[in-house]
Parts: sequence; C-alpha cells; structure tokens
Amino acid sequence: MVYPKGYLVSVGGAEDKGTDLERGIIERNRLNFFELGILHNVINLVAASGDPIVEVITTASQIPDEVAVNYEDAFRKLGCNTVGHLRIRNREDTGNPEYIKRLKACDCIMLSGGNQLRLSSIFGGTTFLEILRQRFEEEHFVIAGTSAGAMAMSNTMIYEGNAALAHLKGEVKITTGLGLIQGVIIDTHFDKRGRFNRLAQAVAAQPGAIGIGLGEDTGMIVSEGHILTVIGSGCVTIIDGKFIDYNNIADIAFGSPIAVENLIVHLLSKGDSYNVKTRKFIGSPIVIEDDHE
Repeated sequence: MVYPKGYLVSVGGAEDKGTDLERGIIERNRLNFFELGILHNVINLVAASGDPIVEVITTASQIPDEVAVNYEDAFRKLGCNTVGHLRIRNREDTGNPEYIKRLKACDCIMLSGGNQLRLSSIFGGTTFLEILRQRFEEEHFVIAGTSAGAMAMSNTMIYEGNAALAHLKGEVKITTGLGLIQGVIIDTHFDKRGRFNRLAQAVAAQPGAIGIGLGEDTGMIVSEGHILTVIGSGCVTIIDGKFIDYNNIADIAFGSPIAVENLIVHLLSKGDSYNVKTRKFIGSPIVIEDDHE
C-alpha cells in the first residue's frame, strides 16, 4: 500500500483567529494563535525545505485581502520569509498560469476559513486541484486549513446544518469535498457550536465514514493519509458508525428525529493519535507535571 508522503494540518477554527477574523477582528486574536503552536506545527513540517515557500488561499473568505495579510504577517513572525497570496475567487482563476506555477513551486498551501462550499465548487474537477493532490501524494508537501479549509479536505463534506435542528433528518447538508483524506467527514468549531448531532447525522447517513469533530484552538496533523495526531489546546471528537445497529435515517420523513444505536465515540487531546484505517485510538504517554517547580 502506497501512502501519501505529504501532510495535512486541519484546524478547528477560531484559533481565536478564524471566526473573529471573518468579522474583522484581527489584532486581538493573533497572540493566542501563536501560543497554541498551530502555525508552529505547520512551519516545523516544512522546515526541511530550508526557507519554505507558503501560499495562502483565501477562496472561502469574503474578506480575502484582510485574511491574507493576517496570515502573511503571522507566518513571517514565525520565521517564514516567503509567503504569497493566491487570490482565487472563481473557477477561471484556478487556471491562471502564474498561480499554477506558484502552486508547483511552494512547500505549503494554507486554506483559510469562510464558506467551504466555495472551495468545493471552485476547485472541484480543476487542474489546480489535480496538481495539489498529486503533490500531496508524491512529495513532502503540506496542506493546512482552518475552519472551512479543514472541512473541505475530506471526500465527504458538510456544507450546511443548523446545530439546533441537526437531530432532524434533512437538516444536515453534505456534498463532495476536495478528497485529500478519504473515509472521513470533518466538522469544525465542534464544541463551541454544539455540532455533535450534526456530525452524528452525517455519519448515520454514511456509516462507513469516520466523523472527526475539531474543537476550536485545536487541530490534527494527518500523516500517511490516515494517522491523525492532535495538536492545540482542546479536544478532537471521533464518531465511528461502523458498528451501528439500529438506524432509522433511511425510513423516516424529512424533519423527523433520527435514532441511531451503537455509535462509538472517542475523545482525543493533545498528543493522542487515531488510525483511520484500523479505527483504533492511540493514546499519548501521560506526563505528570511537578507543581513544585
């Protein structure tokens, strides 16, 4: 079995940055993002390139230039001197020869937050996406994404769903994502926005897929295309539907409450890992801190 040589870094959003940034609040959130080490993890993964080239893609965002400036500044403060902005706003932009050239030359792509449906509808089926996938599969190439950028990485993607109504059939909308990681469904802002039922319904509809709920200020590094390792300060929730027994989602009317028996749930924190292929939790060694230091 040949596994991808690249890495994915999926972040649950609002690293006290993503969501607020979409509202125009930038300065206040910058420090927490660094302190949690999310971007440090990205830089560490591409450090082997010497002076890595990072390209930021803001397609999902409605304020692309503000978001790009913030990320450019963030990466530079962490010692990455070459940071660009691929300002792709429509499908025609994906074929821009300059952008294709820069995609082939960079060491890391950063997908911003916003609306994940913009990512799937603009990049789906394009040469740009084919090159992105090929580099991820064949090279030491890093693709990072926060919020919408993280959700779009999976082959099945949630694009809409009110958390308060997510226990009702039909309230969770799914489509095809970018397909960078197979067999999973990723949801973000998971704890703060109460999205357990939303992800559970998506898994009930496709029990072969593993649901991954990323809390805010939290993310995962995906290596070999199937090993998830948690980074950040919060929790990652895994919902496994393989052993579901009773599941009424196919038989009830739209708007009716779903019922699902025997969902398996795991909670992972910093340092813990999960193997998507074997569906096994891999805990990290426990470190006991000395309070007298």
